[in-house]
Amino acid sequence: MNTESIAPGASSRILARRLTCLTRPHTIEAALLGLALVSAGLASVQAGGLVTVRPKEIDDVLVNPGIGFMTFQRFNGDRLNDGLKWTEGFPIEYQKFTGSLTNENHPLTSIAYFRVYWKFVEPEPGKYRWDMLDRALETAKARGQSLMLRIAPYGTDKNNDAPDWYRGLVAGQEIEKNLSNAKWRVHPENPLYRQYFGALIHALGARYDGHPDLELVDVSILGAWGEGAGVEQLTDATRTALLDCYLDTFRQTPLVLQLQDPKSTHYALARRPVGWRVDCLGDMGGFSKTWSHMEDYYPQTLIQTGMQDAWRRAPVTMEVCWVMQHWKNLGWDIDHIINESLKWHISSFNAKSSPVPTEWRPKVDRWLKHMGYRFVLRRLTYPEAVKPGQQFAFTSWWDNKGVAPCYRKFPLAFRLKSATRTEILLTEADITTWLPGDNLCDGSVTVPARLDAGDYELDLGLLDPLAKVPKVRLAIEGRTEEGWYQLGTIKVDRDR
Repeated sequence: MNTESIAPGASSRILARRLTCLTRPHTIEAALLGLALVSAGLASVQAGGLVTVRPKEIDDVLVNPGIGFMTFQRFNGDRLNDGLKWTEGFPIEYQKFTGSLTNENHPLTSIAYFRVYWKFVEPEPGKYRWDMLDRALETAKARGQSLMLRIAPYGTDKNNDAPDWYRGLVAGQEIEKNLSNAKWRVHPENPLYRQYFGALIHALGARYDGHPDLELVDVSILGAWGEGAGVEQLTDATRTALLDCYLDTFRQTPLVLQLQDPKSTHYALARRPVGWRVDCLGDMGGFSKTWSHMEDYYPQTLIQTGMQDAWRRAPVTMEVCWVMQHWKNLGWDIDHIINESLKWHISSFNAKSSPVPTEWRPKVDRWLKHMGYRFVLRRLTYPEAVKPGQQFAFTSWWDNKGVAPCYRKFPLAFRLKSATRTEILLTEADITTWLPGDNLCDGSVTVPARLDAGDYELDLGLLDPLAKVPKVRLAIEGRTEEGWYQLGTIKVDRDR
């Protein structure tokens, strides 16, 4: 039992209680569907000692953990890239924070994506720049973001090559004279590559797996920018050894793989749930007049890799091809691009911290209202009065109006609040099972045995699992300044 101070003279206890909470995608029965939602912001009906609440849905763009746009090599409040250019792979150039989290011509985000080359993380063999990653994690948290991370082995030239010390180790080796892919800088079949790059990933996982501010790790094993070029050329032994560096060490933090090689994805999926990412969303013919990623690669490869249902248990994240202004300059259909990404269950999108074309902002807002999860509490019932030491049962109907579940377990909790006391009752609801559509979550929580009699405000929230404060915004009215959602009042009666 934890105790924290809410206000002078007031006490608060955060309680976890056992409950039976049935949570599953479900078709609501016809009788329930026939119930009319009233137009008031919060409608409560009492009947037979039971209170029924039907919150009013809102149409706002919600900034929630793990979904939506992200910043790239930057954080909320930083200046964006100019024009059609962007930076990647190099250590972050930290900008002076002005105190505002606003991103001009770009949505506010909950994710900061950091992509960095191996040479900067391991400047000497076995000497890792954890301070660089720690600072990125700390800055992201301070700006209301979590960090998405990729460590790429190299880029395309000497300025973003493999580490100098590694280049020296393999210099003159016969295997390095026969690179069979134009996007390889060093040979992935060299045992030294598996040894040293693999050791870095193992060390990374040992230090950061499960870090509360690490959103996910973008699996990178070879190729320019870490995008996996030539992965299909690897021997099975090398492919699995490199993938195992991630699969063995990141057991809590989500992983995403490039949508590319069936052997890699089938192997990874057999080990654990993994998500997927692509680096060229929006390409409608920028490389060829007869071929595009959107029409001739992604739909087919999604099926061939066996990843079409991966979204049910792990995230899908996508990156803009070039920048969005480039799409507009070429006359590409933004509505088609958005709709295809939603069909593929996108949770997050990297626009490379480049401006969103002004004319497209309403379309982007529509996109954001469907990207990832979006929870609407349709109906909740609870008892009009409860007795200390006993359970009160609740039923709830939730509508996930997004295209994906939430992949992190934010506890569903009730708060009982009076002038002198606040109690937080944690349920065991698993919101990661709330797929798009209707979900039922019914259960009970125990009222503290020493709770004083009287009337209490009853609120609901999805909480940060560590801080035990509201973390997820719901698409309903009734949000308080503290982030809780008001349900009504409940009477604690010791004489019941």
